[in-house]
Amino acid sequence: MNVYYDKDADLGYLQGKNIAILGYGSQGHAHALNLKDSGLNVRVGLRTESSSSDKAREAGLQVDTVAEAVKWADIVMVLLPDQNQKAIYDAEIAPNLLPGNTLAFAHGFNIHYKQIIPDETINVIMIAPKSPGHLVRRTFTQGNGVPCLIAVHQDATGEAKHQALAWAKALGGTKAGVIETSIKNETETDLFGEQAVLCGGSAELIKAGYETLVEAGYPEELAYFECMHELKLIVDLYYEGGLSRMNYSVSDTAEYGGMTRGPRLITPAVKAEMKKILEEVQDGRFAKEFIDECNGGYKQLNKLREENRNHSIETVGAKLRNMMSWLIKK
Repeated sequence: MNVYYDKDADLGYLQGKNIAILGYGSQGHAHALNLKDSGLNVRVGLRTESSSSDKAREAGLQVDTVAEAVKWADIVMVLLPDQNQKAIYDAEIAPNLLPGNTLAFAHGFNIHYKQIIPDETINVIMIAPKSPGHLVRRTFTQGNGVPCLIAVHQDATGEAKHQALAWAKALGGTKAGVIETSIKNETETDLFGEQAVLCGGSAELIKAGYETLVEAGYPEELAYFECMHELKLIVDLYYEGGLSRMNYSVSDTAEYGGMTRGPRLITPAVKAEMKKILEEVQDGRFAKEFIDECNGGYKQLNKLREENRNHSIETVGAKLRNMMSWLIKK
C-alpha cells in the first residue's frame, strides 16, 4: 500500500491551471474553498437556478453554468449526486472537454459502472476524502486535514497521478495521509460499507434494539438513550483507538457482555448476507437497481424515507434532543 504525505505532493501540477468544481454541496464547497485558499484558480459550475449560487459567490467564488465552467477549465471535478452525473456529463461536460483535460471524481460510481466513459485523451482521476465535506473544510481551516484516497483510472498526459496528489495536498489530505487505490476498490468497498455497516446495518441494529426494549415494556426514552444516544460514545472510542480502546474504556460488565453476546447477534448467517450484499455491489446489480430506482421517480426510496420519519425512535429522539442544550441547533 502506497501512502503519501506533504513531501510527496507538488502543488505546481495545479498552479496555473483553470479548475472547475461542479456542485457546491457538502464536498463541493469544501473542495472549492480549500483549493481557493491553497492559491489555486477555482470556479464553481452550477445549474442556473441552483440554490447554492449565492453561497458560492458570498464565499468569493466565481459561479458559471456547468457548460461554461467546463469550457473554461483544464481540470474538472465532478461533485454532483451519483444519479445526476451521467445526464449532466452527456449534455454539458463531454461536449466541452478538450484532449489533455483532466476529469476528477470524489467517488468512482459512474466510472466503475461505466455510466460515464470519457474519451481516451482525457485524464481520469479520483480524490476521495474519507470524511464528510464539513470536516474536510473545518480541519483545513484548523491547519490539518483528513485522510484521502487517490486513484488514476486513465492517464493521457503522464501527469494524472501528480495532479491527484496535488489536489489531495490542496485539500489538506497529505497532512493526514493519502492512500493510493483503484476506482474499483474505492467504489465497491464504499458501497458495501454504507449498506452493510455504516448506514444500513447500524440503522437497522439501532431500530431493532429500540423496538425490543419498547415491546418489552420499557419507556421509549430509556430505549432511545441505550440504543441510539450512547452509540456515539462507543463510536468515538472506536475512532480513537479501535476495538481494544472501546473495550478498555467500558466496564468489565460491558466488555464481557459485549464479547459473549455480540456473536450471538451477528451470526454466520449475518456475515453470509453481507457476502451477498458485496456480490451485488461487485457484479453491478446494486448499481442497476439504484439507477432504475432513480429513473423510476424514487418510489421505493420515498416510501422508505416516510417509514423512517414515522418510526417512534424519530419522534422520541426529536423530543429528547430538544432538551440537550449542548447540541448545535440548526
